Amino acid sequence: MRETDKFEAYKKFDWVVLASIRHAPGRNVTTARVMDTAEPAIFWWQRGIVYQIYPRSYQDSNDDGVGDLKGIRQRLDYLVWLGVDAIWISSVYPSPMADFGYDVSDYCGIDPLFGSLADFDALLRDAHARGLKIILDFVPNHTSDHHPWFLESRTSRDGAKRDWYIWRDGKTDGSPPNNWISQFGGPAWTYDKRTNQWYLHSFLREQPDLNWRNPAVRDAMFEALDFWLKRGVDGFRVDVIWLLIKDAALRDNPRNPAWAPGQAEIGRYLQVHNADQPEVHDVIAEMRAILDRYSERVLIGEIYLPIERLVAYYGKDLAGAHLPFNFQLILTAWDAQAIARLVEEYEKAIPPGGWPNWVLSNHDQPRIAARVGDAQARVAAMLLLTLRGTPTIYYGDEIGLARIAIPPEATQDPWEKNEPGLGLNRDPSRTPMQWDGGANAGFTDGARPWLPLDADHRAQNVESLRGDPRSLLSLYRELIQLRRDHFALSIGAFRLLASNAHTLIYERGFREERLVVALNFSGVPQALPAKFAEARLLLTTHLDREGPLGEPTLRGSEGVIMSGA
Repeated sequence: MRETDKFEAYKKFDWVVLASIRHAPGRNVTTARVMDTAEPAIFWWQRGIVYQIYPRSYQDSNDDGVGDLKGIRQRLDYLVWLGVDAIWISSVYPSPMADFGYDVSDYCGIDPLFGSLADFDALLRDAHARGLKIILDFVPNHTSDHHPWFLESRTSRDGAKRDWYIWRDGKTDGSPPNNWISQFGGPAWTYDKRTNQWYLHSFLREQPDLNWRNPAVRDAMFEALDFWLKRGVDGFRVDVIWLLIKDAALRDNPRNPAWAPGQAEIGRYLQVHNADQPEVHDVIAEMRAILDRYSERVLIGEIYLPIERLVAYYGKDLAGAHLPFNFQLILTAWDAQAIARLVEEYEKAIPPGGWPNWVLSNHDQPRIAARVGDAQARVAAMLLLTLRGTPTIYYGDEIGLARIAIPPEATQDPWEKNEPGLGLNRDPSRTPMQWDGGANAGFTDGARPWLPLDADHRAQNVESLRGDPRSLLSLYRELIQLRRDHFALSIGAFRLLASNAHTLIYERGFREERLVVALNFSGVPQALPAKFAEARLLLTTHLDREGPLGEPTLRGSEGVIMSGA
């Protein structure tokens, strides 16, 4: 059954949830059905929760201070306990590590730093045995300059793979072919003396861009997708998918009048010709067609664009990305009315049958606790796990990791090294997971982790928070379980009820059930409408009360989920 057909079934028929269904944490059962068919009507990636792992920082199994695949495998039972459904693993392909795995030298292997293909297969097997899905990063915009394709490309202007990358003559004055800026600062072109031409790199010079207008490039990359799909991978998160196709004429970008010195240099020009080109949607549709040959695989696209352009990546007739990543909660001010406007705008913009998704943090952005503080991080968790759509949790957010200070001598991020002092360093969002109160927080038995730990790691770790029934970790687990127990919170409809300067209230509904979520974005108590006095409290972010709500008031930085309202 096509996805559009399943969505039509969702809208057309009354639903029956089999009485025998009880989803244990970590199970990926999609056994809801419409009344006149036994066919599943939803996909695992619609009802499920994705958990992102930055593999260098999750668990080190061989004492070298860097996380690896065996380490992730050792922690699968924790993920089952937490209750997530899928693991998205950031890039683990062979790489010289100029950008920590996002400079790929082989799309069909595993870097020895992380283990081997056998280690990956063992991880996949053990994850599937626990009902967990595995989503891999796919990095198609660029390769490493060590990739055999690029090594052949740069040998001669007439080489067989010359057109696999984007080579051009410079301008008559000896400057680069155009004014494009690298995402990490500086020109997006590097001159190569061997052939007297420039090659394009949207990121580091060690990351030359592939020419996705070349059918041979597409075929080779699609073969790589097939390689992993045949091994049993459940989907891909596609890196910088909106950058794949560039303007055919490579025209200069216009200046950005809003840019000012002290900001990231990539903002100096408006990215009109180097990103979000119309032809990119044809590429994504071809990519999606590869996944559609397999059962229930998911395609997720990394896209930093405004909502009206983001939703185009669902594709014509929903033949694009299943989930164009929605980073708006990362980019929007932490304000009740701003978020209310955002949610309504996003819901209205999604094409019919498209499925929403939400993200609070990732490996490229400041963590949610760093942006909003410890108290509001609880409100954020409730928001993420009760909005309509697929949520992605970034590892460590569930224990409240925030912005960890990185001394200059410990800096690893190439972007920070290229543009120091502008607040662009991504290292603070990539520090090791804190498992216990030991010397290295249970992350490694080696001398030291590759990045520093939080100074408070002896108290702020999984072991200590897991034993505290009111901890942030306990809240995440309770929210996940509540979402699993109530279809209203996972696949139910969304309706905004009210918002003001400090409070956001919305309803989630499935069949007869209606649940209300009320969130206080301020640190002082906020009154709720009197009609909620008789509501039954299912969960509060403070984890200290249940039963009748009573006085309809939210305490400072409190969120609640209510029934019977």
